[in-house]
Amino acid sequence: MSHFQPVDLAHASRLINHGPTVLVTSRHGARRNVMAAAWSMPVEFSPPRIAVVVDKHTHTRTLMQESGVFGICIPGALLADLTYAVGSVSGRDGDKFARFAISAQDGAATGVPLIEAGCAAWLECRLIPEPHAEEAYDTCFGEVVAAAADSRIFADGRWNFNDGNADLHTLHHLGAGNFARAGQVLKANLLPGI
Repeated sequence: MSHFQPVDLAHASRLINHGPTVLVTSRHGARRNVMAAAWSMPVEFSPPRIAVVVDKHTHTRTLMQESGVFGICIPGALLADLTYAVGSVSGRDGDKFARFAISAQDGAATGVPLIEAGCAAWLECRLIPEPHAEEAYDTCFGEVVAAAADSRIFADGRWNFNDGNADLHTLHHLGAGNFARAGQVLKANLLPGI
């Protein structure tokens, strides 16, 4: 049973505004791929747009440019090993979904593979063509056209990290296969004058 529920696009930027490591998924024809990316962020609210760094020489980047679409899946702590694995091998060497037995569904809006099991959320994106940036930089821009999240950790436009959903706490890459897990939430108090 899936706990994923659609996320209002007005709240889509909140899914990645805290800097989690993401899984970038792509497909063109029969070829598909998944890779880990440590650098992604929202860049616009309406329509929601994001940026993600995908090296221009990767298989994922090729598939993104050929298809014009990509997915962003946000893995939970349960997927730390898998996240590291898909970020350590090339999709040119074979289908990583098959290699690592990753279950995915086709996104209704774009057809990209979306991973729910062990992930906290996903976004389907249309690649925004930027010819100069595509040639000069590794940063890609996308418009979010659909989003969903596991309601056990993200609901009503807000993250809810607690002990009961620790396997879904988002990952933050520290390098060399090390990750920090989100989860210790601090609530700010209003200072005088606010």
